[in-house]
Amino acid sequence: MPLLYLQLHDQLRQWIKPQDQRHLKGFCEILAGMLQAQSACMSKWIPFLDHRGCQARSHMDRLSYFLHNPQITADIFYEPLLRQALSAFAGSEVILTLDTSVLWDEFCLVEVCLTWGGRSLTLAQTVLKHGSATVSFETYQPVLERAKGVLPESVSVTLLADRGFVHGDLIRWARVNHWHWALRLKSDVNITLASGRTCPVEALFPPENHAHLFRNVTLLKDVTAHLATAHLPEAQDTWAVLSDQPPSLQTFALYGKRFGGIEPHFKDYKSAAFHVIDSRLREPEALTRLFMLLDSAILIAMILGLILVQAGQRASLDWHPQRGLSFLQLGLRQIARLCCQQLLIPKLIPLTKHSPPAASASRRKRAKDDCHIEFAKVVRFS
Repeated sequence: MPLLYLQLHDQLRQWIKPQDQRHLKGFCEILAGMLQAQSACMSKWIPFLDHRGCQARSHMDRLSYFLHNPQITADIFYEPLLRQALSAFAGSEVILTLDTSVLWDEFCLVEVCLTWGGRSLTLAQTVLKHGSATVSFETYQPVLERAKGVLPESVSVTLLADRGFVHGDLIRWARVNHWHWALRLKSDVNITLASGRTCPVEALFPPENHAHLFRNVTLLKDVTAHLATAHLPEAQDTWAVLSDQPPSLQTFALYGKRFGGIEPHFKDYKSAAFHVIDSRLREPEALTRLFMLLDSAILIAMILGLILVQAGQRASLDWHPQRGLSFLQLGLRQIARLCCQQLLIPKLIPLTKHSPPAASASRRKRAKDDCHIEFAKVVRFS
């Protein structure tokens, strides 16, 4: 039997308890193939499977059956592993991102992710037969509910989302669940200021290098919040961020954390790591299971990358003077090294509740991440 499969099965069976143990074997076998092939394409997993005297066509049929099996669900396979990884986060503050990504102009991936270590870690996701990145609250509410269900007790949550998610129902849901939130606004959204004046957001944008902070604005009929707007030539766009917290310059810094995690995460799916575009799957249910498998593989690789860094062995795989590779890339390279040398993977551990700084592969990237934006003038409106 393949060594990585045996090790994964030995560790994961303590948390994952399906009714049919054959499903756990298939799950671990696919994860082992996916991690070694670094691909979401089923045919590329075949060299790493236990062949059992089967031809490649038989393996493809078996893999396809697994991905189309309705008994393979995130609550049975991914969420127990995720809860173990997040067990140290109880009582801490976490930042979540809600975002979408369109596949082949035909499907929409909706995800709620945890921002950690310069990347995003999926808490819950679904794939819809939907050719647009804009979805209704009723469509993504189940994803929010599942994400809430996997978080440890007593965590303080701040949810970040882009302009397509400015829905009154989302804000009311966040308030009921005691989540903080910061959402970017479209320029044509009408805002009622504390003074009673109503105007579109674009009328509240300040001059260049200025920021305007508005307390107690109203929008979407009955939603009361705070608004921060800014105009920076470096950003190549004007910013309007709505939040439940009093507005300050830190409002922009908070919302900016969305970019550093979710965009590289989607890139890892598509081109930087697993090339999901090559999967050839075209059914939303099968794609949802595929992304669940990818999320499981990514989580395992990130944990192994974290273990490598904690052991002081990062320099064995990362030539940068400071960490230049993400925990995912470190973990994938560590798996390749261990498999090549027929060595055992270490025992999987929980993630650290304090998010490590993001990797920077160059001085220019590090300088960009560390830069501080200064405004010529900040105006507060009461």
